[in-house]
Amino acid sequence: MDRNVPNWQGFLEHAEMTDVGLRRANNQDSFGLQMAANEADWLRRGHLFIVADGMGAHAAGELASKIAVDTVTLNYFKMPDAAPPEALRTAVTVANSKIHNTGEDNPDFKGMGTTCSALVILPRGAVGAQVGDSRLYRLRGHKFEQLSRDHSLVWEMMAQRGVSESEAFVPKNIITRSLGPSAEVLVDLEGPFPLEPGDTFLLCSDGLSGQVQDAEIGVILAALPPQEAVRVLIDIANLRGGPDNITVIVTRVAQVDPKWHHLSWSGGGGGSVHPLVWVAIGVLAMLAGLSWFGGQPWVAGVALIMSLAAVFVALMQRFSGAASGVSVGMTNLGTGPHRTYDATPSAELFNGFSQLIEPVCGTARQQKWQIDWKVFERHRTAALSAADGRDFLTAIREQCRAIMFLMQEVRQQQER
Repeated sequence: MDRNVPNWQGFLEHAEMTDVGLRRANNQDSFGLQMAANEADWLRRGHLFIVADGMGAHAAGELASKIAVDTVTLNYFKMPDAAPPEALRTAVTVANSKIHNTGEDNPDFKGMGTTCSALVILPRGAVGAQVGDSRLYRLRGHKFEQLSRDHSLVWEMMAQRGVSESEAFVPKNIITRSLGPSAEVLVDLEGPFPLEPGDTFLLCSDGLSGQVQDAEIGVILAALPPQEAVRVLIDIANLRGGPDNITVIVTRVAQVDPKWHHLSWSGGGGGSVHPLVWVAIGVLAMLAGLSWFGGQPWVAGVALIMSLAAVFVALMQRFSGAASGVSVGMTNLGTGPHRTYDATPSAELFNGFSQLIEPVCGTARQQKWQIDWKVFERHRTAALSAADGRDFLTAIREQCRAIMFLMQEVRQQQER
């Protein structure tokens, strides 16, 4: 195969990780992904990624987030005849019903809930679904965009009263919408967002976005491959206190074929045909055959005509469904991006990352922990040299690798 020709298997690179943080006894976050099994599924349904941040006493939040992830990933792929955006919305709605019913059936789980941020990446674009304050971002070049809207009291006050985030004197973690507490839920759809090579999408719980600034997240995504980026982002959130569970999914578009943008947004080849139509076709065809051989040609003729009419109805249902699927993807589903940040590598961002690691270095040296300081200093020296040359992208990359290495050594020290 020509390596310059995009293919479905080399379309994306991705990495995902979750961490309990430093102040929680258990992890109520869940994440999931469902990659297309073959090229046909990829063209029709794409790849699905989802993050959920559970809420509730005992194990209720943990259960709610798990139900959300399992239900959405299962049901999205069970609706091949629905357009991807509508299938995604329906899958999230089904998850809400399942969580709500579980809470109603068991007093220990009463009122449990979870956020839900889901992303579907198809060859013709990306679509997001949002409930709660977990987030969906996209990095393109040095532009870092929040594609999802927080369903939080802070954001509601900003929208209704025109105040800034600093002027809204309410806790940031009070959310106004979640899966589970109510029998019905309004699901925000965002997109479709056309893809370009290098586009990097990030899904995260507020354990990350609450501790790491948006511009910092963007520049880390620009500096590192996904596998390293998820590790460093979690390390930095923990270095800043780790007050909550932290979950991160990073996906990067490796290649794009311009022909993909012209693919239909319909489901698996068209709309669905009502099962009774197929039954009618079978019964009428059988009646036509029996009447012909039974010496009743006029009855056979009528049955044949009715059978052909039923076939016509089936074709109309099939292809009218395809047309409606296309219309779903021809208009914007939401108003995102909702915020835009400059993720240009800078001396300010580099210095912030450099200062972050100093207390850990001091503690490690004072306590005489078993740290391979040669490897750490190699990364830090490379970072300082690049900063002196004003190559801040390389400087931040090496400084992040120094952070990642030192935190790995600290975790191993704690295990020992």
